[in-house]
Amino acid sequence: MPGEKDVQAELDTDIIALGALDGLVGYHMRRASAAIGNDFARAIAGTGMRQVLFGILSVIAANPGINQGTVGRALGIQRANMVSLVNELVDAGLVQRQTAVDDRRALALTLTPEGEEKTRTSLELIRAHEDRLLSGLSAGEREQLIDLLARIEAAGD
Repeated sequence: MPGEKDVQAELDTDIIALGALDGLVGYHMRRASAAIGNDFARAIAGTGMRQVLFGILSVIAANPGINQGTVGRALGIQRANMVSLVNELVDAGLVQRQTAVDDRRALALTLTPEGEEKTRTSLELIRAHEDRLLSGLSAGEREQLIDLLARIEAAGD
């Protein structure tokens, strides 16, 4: 096929013009997100942990006694999904539910000792993963990146 060899040569050397994609933040964010997500999965493989589960454990650890609706809102997780995710964490022995003191209709979430340990060990793996992927950024650049991403997230709310 005419031109096929030229295109393959470009693919082999990774010198392909991206056109308009080159200047689109969303394109680069999606690619960066995919790279981070893939490496995250490799970093915590075999732990039984996933990003969403770690997020829930992290919020509960920072806010013992929080109700699951509040955790879901903080993380942007729909109510129906939150119920099944918390059930998964309870079944794994990582989270316990108790009737909330201030609202008998709500359930307060706390980490079990196993949940505290899982959160700690997962965080160690996640920090190593981020250190590996972000090794080219200074501490200040990492803080700036988090700030910029948080501003984009806030604008989308």
